[in-house]
Amino acid sequence: MNALSCIDQCFIADSMLDELPTPSRVGTTKVGGIDLNKPRMRWVVEAVIALCLSLSPQGFTASELARQVRMLSNQAEGQYDARRAAYDLKKLRGKKIVHRIGQTRRYQSTSSGLKAMVALVVLRNKAIKPLLAAAQDLHPSRGAQNPRPLDRNYETIRTAMQSVFQELGLAA
Repeated sequence: MNALSCIDQCFIADSMLDELPTPSRVGTTKVGGIDLNKPRMRWVVEAVIALCLSLSPQGFTASELARQVRMLSNQAEGQYDARRAAYDLKKLRGKKIVHRIGQTRRYQSTSSGLKAMVALVVLRNKAIKPLLAAAQDLHPSRGAQNPRPLDRNYETIRTAMQSVFQELGLAA
């Protein structure tokens, strides 16, 4: 229930957004910051949210996080393994988003960390991306110098889809 209440009341502190990309320390180890513009960190954050919502009271391991990230990113096992997941967890620990459970190798999100992660994902996916898409110049380019039939067909489809999007309210 605590995890679900974090989702319901998600927020992000003013300073956290500025501090995420800066390096931090876990013990005496200096770790890199969190850049949510990079796909890997977005997948890690989304995977941590999914694992926290799985209602496992004993938390999750780096291997479970790696498996979840691979599922989200359609990567092979060699591309994102438990070692990389452990490093990403260390970066999240440096920002106090997740913490280790006792002396185990299991982790769980802090309530403030879960709220911040959900807020960032919702802002990026539901506010920032649509705003950037709407801000793009929708005027057609000059087109090909010598259009082929395929180019003309593509332009016809693109124009028709733009009309459909406007009708549905999906485009400005």
